[in-house]
Amino acid sequence: MSSYYPRTKDLTRTRKSLSDSPPSSPSPTAKNFRHDRVSRLDSSGADGTADKPLGRTSSYTRRETRLAALNRQAEDSGTKDYKKMYEDALHENEKLKSRLQDSKQELAKIRSQLDKVTQKQDRISERSTVLESEKREKQALEKRVSNMEEELKVLTELKSDNQRLKDENGALIRVISKLSK
Repeated sequence: MSSYYPRTKDLTRTRKSLSDSPPSSPSPTAKNFRHDRVSRLDSSGADGTADKPLGRTSSYTRRETRLAALNRQAEDSGTKDYKKMYEDALHENEKLKSRLQDSKQELAKIRSQLDKVTQKQDRISERSTVLESEKREKQALEKRVSNMEEELKVLTELKSDNQRLKDENGALIRVISKLSK
């Protein structure tokens, strides 16, 4: 860095010396070079002495305005394209969100229907198990009833036999008492 400082001092000295010296006259080659530029400007239809600074400035200005216009058009078309693409993407996202929402609602509806059907099947299976158990109970009760009916028949037969035996026993007792008198 120490070598950098002396150079700056040298440059400032040089600048002062150049600014202090009177302007030098242009060299012959520089005059020819300017003359060539002026003649080119003259051939394009511009006045060499009056339009020399204006001609160069106006050509640069025209070129810059033309480039700026092209850049603006490119930016506008690029912006429009990006804006359109962004809007299309947003629109597509909205469509997809609505489809997703519809699908979620449909899924919820189907799940509720599935739950209802499952509950119904559970009830039916419970009912079928209840019905099966009821059928078994009914069969058992019917069996018991038929057994009881048979027992009743036997009982009535036994009662009638018992009554008949009582009557016979009473008749025998009467006969024996008559014979013993």
